[in-house]
Amino acid sequence: MARSRCAPERIEAAMIRTDIDLDRPGKQQGFLRVPYSHNLAGWANVMIPITVIAHGAGPTVLVLGGNHGDEYQGQIAGLKLARTVAADMVSGRLIVIPSLNFPAAQASTRLSPIDGMNLNRAFPGEAEGSVTSQIAHYLTHHLFPISDAVIDIHSGGRSMEFVPCSHMHVVPNREQRRAMLDAMLAWNTDFCFLYTDIAGTGLLPVEAENQGKTVVTTELGGGEGVSAAVHRIAHEGLQNVLRHLGVLSGPVQARTAMGLPPSVITQALDSRNYLLAPESGILEVCVDLGAPVRVDQVVARVHFLERPDREPIAIRSPKQGYLIATRTPCRTHQGDCVAVIAEPVDADSVMKM
Repeated sequence: MARSRCAPERIEAAMIRTDIDLDRPGKQQGFLRVPYSHNLAGWANVMIPITVIAHGAGPTVLVLGGNHGDEYQGQIAGLKLARTVAADMVSGRLIVIPSLNFPAAQASTRLSPIDGMNLNRAFPGEAEGSVTSQIAHYLTHHLFPISDAVIDIHSGGRSMEFVPCSHMHVVPNREQRRAMLDAMLAWNTDFCFLYTDIAGTGLLPVEAENQGKTVVTTELGGGEGVSAAVHRIAHEGLQNVLRHLGVLSGPVQARTAMGLPPSVITQALDSRNYLLAPESGILEVCVDLGAPVRVDQVVARVHFLERPDREPIAIRSPKQGYLIATRTPCRTHQGDCVAVIAEPVDADSVMKM
């Protein structure tokens, strides 16, 4: 198996343990055991399922679902992958953790019910920190260093609805950016999305990017339910990216061969692309998801339950582009992100940024 060029010389100790031998050929299924004491169990563990499939020479690819527990598209795609892929289908090593934030997945929540933390704001983590911090630390110091590529599958969860899209950060290193762009496009979603972080630091993709990895992320729909179409995008797109990366056998499918137009690449790299509710109230979305939007167009309104005599506040787009995401719950609080406007960009421009 190929060893990542960014693997550190010393692996920092972790409290998390596993019986999985990451270097053993074949298919193994087991658990990451995170020490956790609570009122009814002093010596308990959080048991996070992990599957490792290794065969021959090739890259190591880490596939993660459930970074947020209420986002099930990636968890189901990861479970399918862990169940159906045999060792002889792999060249290199495939590591699959379908429900990374396992306590949150069991509770159907974005944040961990154990410590209240957002795993996607917990990196690089602490070896002896809370459960969420330990998970982040284990990935940072044990799984990212041995990986060549990291796939982190997200959706909007219960808070947002996205046009199903693969997405990425615009990283400084051009070689890494090219690899990420190509892998993002291999998901074959109608839209691709370049994004920035407006809600804090400590993100999983950023930690992996800082270690030089090819990082592919997604926003595959959102809300409480998941349609069959979105499940197909999650499953088929993931498999195609794994083939593109060279770790899974089978032909790589291109959109042109599928009779589809090229993916629309969009970007939301300015904080103004992310529209926030100016007041609390009831949200009315006024534009279809994925539709083109012009400057100053009303994309949403906030209504006031207690004031039927008051005109709703119009939320207008400061940009021309596409409505790539909207808030799912109608009840909205001041400062909530209610819409994301993404501007079109071409692949050549992405590489010149």
